[in-house]
Amino acid sequence: MPHLRLNTLLPALLLALATSAALALPRDSQADATYRQDRAACLAGRSAQDRHTCLKEAGAARAETRRHSLDNGEGPEQLRANALRRCQRVLEADRTACERMALGEGTRSGSVAEGGVLTQITTTVPAVPPAPAASR
Repeated sequence: MPHLRLNTLLPALLLALATSAALALPRDSQADATYRQDRAACLAGRSAQDRHTCLKEAGAARAETRRHSLDNGEGPEQLRANALRRCQRVLEADRTACERMALGEGTRSGSVAEGGVLTQITTTVPAVPPAPAASR
């Protein structure tokens, strides 16, 4: 009887292991691709850190990604709420534009590797009519 149970469970166990390994590949390959980009930036001096620290941080980030611990578990709705919450610190006159950019409006240029991402939004406002001339 124990042989029969092992023969039944073994294929299921192997299938489960193969499936979990296959699901882990994209994240690992993405982690490796990101690491290669980070490492290239370190070696080219496109980082705000010295080379040794930059390479150490790139390796640590790859290891954390592989352990799945860089994902803080926040879903898209929480990330959206956080972005809008940051706009609460912006002057009220600029808050609407900040919220629009936080929700994805506007154009983006640059990259983190280049030193920053610039988001630009254009708002057209009507001209203020000139004040009437004072009568004498």
